[in-house]
Amino acid sequence: MRLLQLHSDFIEYEPISKEIKDAEENVSKTKVRLEDLVVTLIAIEVNDDKDIANNAVNEIKKYMDTVKSKRLLIYPYAHLSSCLASPATAAEIIKSVEQISKKLLGDVHRAPFGWTKAFQIKVKGHPLAENAKVLTKQYSVTTNASSDIGSSCSDTTITTQFEEKVSSALKAEEKLQSSWYVLQPDGKLTPINEYKFKNDEKNLHTLANYEMAKKRTVDEQPPHVRLMKKLAIADYEPSSDVGNMRYYPKGRLMKSLIEQYVTGRVMEYGGIEVETPIMYDSKHPSMESYFNRFPARQYNIIADGKRLFLRFAACFGQFLMARDFQISYKHLPLRLYELTHYSFRREKSGELVGLRRLRAFSMPDCHAMCRDLNQSKEELLKRFELSIDVISALGLSIETDIEMAVRCTEDFYNENKGFVNELVSRFGRSVIVEIWKERFFYFTLKWEFNYIDNLNKASALSTDQIDVENGKRYQIEFVDEDGNRKNPIILHNSPSGAIERVIYALLEKSAKISKSGKVPSFPLWLTHTHVRLIPVAKQHVILCEKIATELSSEQIRADIDDRDESVAKKIRDSEIEWIRYTLVIGDKEMHKEKFVVRDRNEGKQHEITLQDLAEEINAQTKGKPYMPLNLPKFLSHRPQIMV
Repeated sequence: MRLLQLHSDFIEYEPISKEIKDAEENVSKTKVRLEDLVVTLIAIEVNDDKDIANNAVNEIKKYMDTVKSKRLLIYPYAHLSSCLASPATAAEIIKSVEQISKKLLGDVHRAPFGWTKAFQIKVKGHPLAENAKVLTKQYSVTTNASSDIGSSCSDTTITTQFEEKVSSALKAEEKLQSSWYVLQPDGKLTPINEYKFKNDEKNLHTLANYEMAKKRTVDEQPPHVRLMKKLAIADYEPSSDVGNMRYYPKGRLMKSLIEQYVTGRVMEYGGIEVETPIMYDSKHPSMESYFNRFPARQYNIIADGKRLFLRFAACFGQFLMARDFQISYKHLPLRLYELTHYSFRREKSGELVGLRRLRAFSMPDCHAMCRDLNQSKEELLKRFELSIDVISALGLSIETDIEMAVRCTEDFYNENKGFVNELVSRFGRSVIVEIWKERFFYFTLKWEFNYIDNLNKASALSTDQIDVENGKRYQIEFVDEDGNRKNPIILHNSPSGAIERVIYALLEKSAKISKSGKVPSFPLWLTHTHVRLIPVAKQHVILCEKIATELSSEQIRADIDDRDESVAKKIRDSEIEWIRYTLVIGDKEMHKEKFVVRDRNEGKQHEITLQDLAEEINAQTKGKPYMPLNLPKFLSHRPQIMV
């Protein structure tokens, strides 16, 4: 079932004619107008049955409570899906939704089923006015729909029923009992309920409360969602599963640049880049065992009699590869790296919002096979410094934007206090520590950098883990100095965290900056356009082209606003797009060596030569990857992206 809920000022609809032979009978053709309501467009799909109606009403009620609406219109709308149930099934389920809604919600209306209708609607202009949901009969895999319903599904039906397989680690995580502490850089460990948080530790206190509460659902839209749409970076993809996004050209360029930078830094560190499949047989012995040690839900696929799953990390692909290597202790630490396009985790729908938590994401994933715990700790400290450098270069301050958490077993902490204290000392501020009496997962220690957003939600970015199980589980072996075969300890590091989550953090940081009255911006190397050129008239376009070409030769992205708009509007649009440097080219500039450049970040303008401008920009983007514009240079040639 697919729902599109619209908080509306009004809707007017008028039944015109029957659209299908099974359309509802005895329908009045009188125009209907309803005001101040939620309009729920609903499509019933091939695997839906009456049981799903209760789930639908719960979602509808939850949304109506959120937007504080008391009136509902259920509007059958087949265009939300290409895999529709039969008309008889769809009508039955929609009527069931109506009946349950009337008992629970009261003021409920329904548009006729199977009719062509003319309608007008005015949706309210607030961030939560549109809400899309995909509901499924959980964990039933079906391929098909019969050909008589006109869907794009295949004509044959194969249905396999199975209960959701939830990993033991995930079950343990939900019930996990931990002891929580604050660890200060001087090594002092204090139970969290006894610690007095300082004035400048507000975010650390927020992180502690968030982690202990274990509430991951989101009740309102965070600011970055509005910004990602406004800046044409990304948006929801209504025709996909929830948590899978579309990225517009500006977002794709930003993602590519971050991916290149992180990959380059891992290569400098010594990472060996590989590529592994995204799909695996869940019955493979090592897979089934590892699955129960990893706290993630997964996507399952039935094909050729096999139950497959989409990878939730690059771990097992790299481990299976390493198992086939001939490894000596001299090769260790062996660092395998992959930036996954994509990793898949079937997160709960209530936890999915914008770019913060997704079901498909890109993850830089570097595993280091280490000889023993001492080598593991030495290597982890190197990767810790790498992660600090990467996060800082991406535009997030370790001092003001990031909070740190450490999770470990009680035994590991007691035996390695000096090492844990060294980590916190290098971070430079107090961190929260979660300590388990026993080990529930495959790792004995995990650290992570967290960003606290405008809704006081914490999201992990950089992380590393000390894995003491998977060397043996995957039969990875190295020949030690004494000639014996041994299993390595494995470190799991992502120096940046998911690429999408980096963009989320940058947008949320920008929202905070804007709220404080300052000018929000991205690091210059990540902005789509470095310089916007604005010709005053058509005769000035040629000079703009020449300037753009010169800047491009210096690896500077420049575009030209040649649209038939006023100069004032073009300047305003450049500001709205967060373009830092804007040059207006008119008659005075035709024969001058210096140009007046508007600097959005500084809020002022000054005269500068083209060469000096190029040097100023290159000084800010030094050491970062470059890509040319991925949109036409002339704005008049670009399609308008409707967001």
